[in-house]
Amino acid sequence: MSDTIKVKANKRPKYAGQRHRGPGGPGLGGSGEKAANFGVSLKRLVRYLRPQRNWIVAALCLGVLSVALSVVGPKILGRATNLLLAGAIGGQMPSGITKEQAIDALIAQGNGDMADMLRSMDFTPGQGIDFHAVGVVLIVVLALYVVSFGFSYAQGWILNGAVQKTIFQIRQRVSEKLDRLPLSYFDKQARGEVLSRVTNDIDNVSQTLQQTMSQLLNSLLTVIGVLVMMFWISPTLALIALLTVPIAMIVTTVIGKRSQKLFAQNWKSTGELNAQIEEAFTGHSLVKVFGRQREVEEEFGRRNQELYKAGFGAQFISGIIMPVMFLVGNLNYVVIAVVGGLRVASGTMSIGDVQAFIQYSRQFTQPLTTVASMANILQSGVASAERVFELLDADEMSSEPEGHLPKEIAGRVSFEGVDFSYTPDRPLIRNLNLTAQPGQTVAIVGPTGAGKTTLVNLIMRFYDLNGGRITMDGVDVASVPRSAVRSEVGMVLQDTWLFGGTIRDNIAYGRLDATDEEIVAASKATFVDRFVHSLPDGYDTVIDEEGSNVSAGEKQLITIARAFLADPSLLILDEATSSVDTRTELLLQKAMAALRAGRTSFVIAHRLSTIRDADLILVMEEGSIVEQGNHQQLLDAKGAYYNLYQSQFAGAIED
Repeated sequence: MSDTIKVKANKRPKYAGQRHRGPGGPGLGGSGEKAANFGVSLKRLVRYLRPQRNWIVAALCLGVLSVALSVVGPKILGRATNLLLAGAIGGQMPSGITKEQAIDALIAQGNGDMADMLRSMDFTPGQGIDFHAVGVVLIVVLALYVVSFGFSYAQGWILNGAVQKTIFQIRQRVSEKLDRLPLSYFDKQARGEVLSRVTNDIDNVSQTLQQTMSQLLNSLLTVIGVLVMMFWISPTLALIALLTVPIAMIVTTVIGKRSQKLFAQNWKSTGELNAQIEEAFTGHSLVKVFGRQREVEEEFGRRNQELYKAGFGAQFISGIIMPVMFLVGNLNYVVIAVVGGLRVASGTMSIGDVQAFIQYSRQFTQPLTTVASMANILQSGVASAERVFELLDADEMSSEPEGHLPKEIAGRVSFEGVDFSYTPDRPLIRNLNLTAQPGQTVAIVGPTGAGKTTLVNLIMRFYDLNGGRITMDGVDVASVPRSAVRSEVGMVLQDTWLFGGTIRDNIAYGRLDATDEEIVAASKATFVDRFVHSLPDGYDTVIDEEGSNVSAGEKQLITIARAFLADPSLLILDEATSSVDTRTELLLQKAMAALRAGRTSFVIAHRLSTIRDADLILVMEEGSIVEQGNHQQLLDAKGAYYNLYQSQFAGAIED
């Protein structure tokens, strides 16, 4: 059997919905309490775009071409306005005279202002509107705008591909990171909070990049192109238009700083609300049983109110940017229109140039407004990116060594001076020494919290030791990859590990290349076959993620069948029969005996009747082994095991 397949037999699929809850409990964690440096996070996000830089450069070139063609349009369109006006004026004048003579005649009549305005116009007295020339200009402008649209469309298509490839890379890194995170990380994080970072926050980053990159790029190019054209037409009016830039920067900076923290709080509150909802729905039956609907609703209401306040504040403050920029743009428009009109009246500018400049002023303030309006989207996206980066920066498991286990595992497991604690200030296991011989069944008993499950978790290398070592056939398990250790171990826990799929799929997860005959044989050996035939679709019955359409005992039988099919070298049973009835338990004991034959097995049990035949029984208290021996030896010693046994079969022990 390959290592990969065996590892999967012992690990729950990521989509299966449940997670390990260690001693630390499902805390909400402290990430996202305050926003990290906006500039640093933004630069880090931009660095993820580096692999797509060639495509981005191509998009930039297309953007330059698109903007260049679009900004030339108003200038050429001004030519059409001049032709129309010149034709209208020329048609009202007598033919046979020159432009200069017509202007001198106006001055002689006392119309000096009109004469000054007509000096900047190219008209011929007696000649009306040249519609052919006007049509040519309009066709040229239309062609420019169509080609500009084509370049813009191609630019958007390329940028969209670059963004989606970048988000694909981020999702891939997050997925790989989750595989490298130690179990202790998930002990301290609410599952809904982690899911929110992986789904909501990454989606928000995707939308932010999608919306901002194209618009910001085009806006910046448009500002540059329009400025060039404005300075070409009138440096004076261009300087007036430039007054908008510092105002826009001040407004964006002042409002952006205030909204940044609110956006960070918004996404933090979103993660906490998701965690609360996920927990409430997962434990829906428990909530109903204990009548805690009101408390759950109150908790939801409180967190929902926090999210509302953060979201409303962030959107409201950042939303102020748009109307302020519109006000600045309108004031700029009025000033340019007044100054431009005066210059037309003085004859220093043509009306077509003023018309083009007014269009450019709109084109100039619009991208500034767009950039300002993108600030709230960018703040939100960077706040989400910070939360994703916090996950990517979390401490990983120790690096995988290069060692390897023997090809044939006999199953000798030794604990040599093992020290371990979940938190530094609370030691749990101290100087533990233990040897399980090949083929032995080692039972571990003791009160709740004594460290029984911790012991098997250490064998699986779910946690790293604080001191000492654990060996398998003389090889330190810390000197070989975790996958190599876990591929040799079959595990059945009290909490059932089922995922959405058929019963056949859930059993076959123990060995993906198993044939239908082997699946049925494993099912018969573990008594799954008995109840499967009572289901409408048999082995093709679909189990939902919570396994609500089969009983708790049936779910446990399926997990036992999965381990049976995996055929591991080492077996760990953690209260594996706790959910089945007494009759089925007796039958399973026979199946377990066959499964344990020739394998080293660790069995954690509270019902001492299930481990009477164990080769070695360990009694643990507060992380230490206080007694060890077989069933009869421990009863004769009349120690901790004797008291546990009497409490189950001879009545309660008096305080």
